[in-house]
Amino acid sequence: MEGIFIAIEGIDGAGLSTQARLLYENLLRRGYRVVLTKEPTDGLIGGLIKAALRGEWKTDPMTLQLLFAADRSHHVNQQILPALKEGKIVITDRYKYSSIAYGSLDCDKEWLIKVNSVFPKPHALIVLDVSAEVALKRIKKTRFGFELFENNRLEIVRQNFIRLAELEKGFIVNAEKTVKQVQNEILNIVKSLIK
Repeated sequence: MEGIFIAIEGIDGAGLSTQARLLYENLLRRGYRVVLTKEPTDGLIGGLIKAALRGEWKTDPMTLQLLFAADRSHHVNQQILPALKEGKIVITDRYKYSSIAYGSLDCDKEWLIKVNSVFPKPHALIVLDVSAEVALKRIKKTRFGFELFENNRLEIVRQNFIRLAELEKGFIVNAEKTVKQVQNEILNIVKSLIK
């Protein structure tokens, strides 16, 4: 049996990590074999990316996007595909759509789409949608330092995610609702896939 691949996407502050973790825990409780993963990864390349996002070293936007692609390639081939072959449900907190939505602020969108076209499409792309204003309020409450992308360009990125979800026939979930309401909506999407 082939597994199910779910990508949870959206702007910073939309609650991706919270919702991905809750979905993972919910599915585990129901007896499913589930893998929860995240991009950028905790691997060597992922570490380089995180350091660049924190401003610990500088590089150009194209190099950064190629690092994201290299990290993703390793992630897909070492973690995601093997788990799917074992029939597991794989949930990723961010995936290739983040590279396109954020990366196109500084790089050519068509180039980003082409670079990321080699990676498998998830069975479900779930975009958690919040306004940039709400996202920034949430980020300010929970984080001490803003990362590279957490600024007024967030609204452009939000629109990019909405367009990608429409293009990929993904699901757009209003993430301004309560954590529980958002989780219930995500669970309903996943249940329909499992059937």
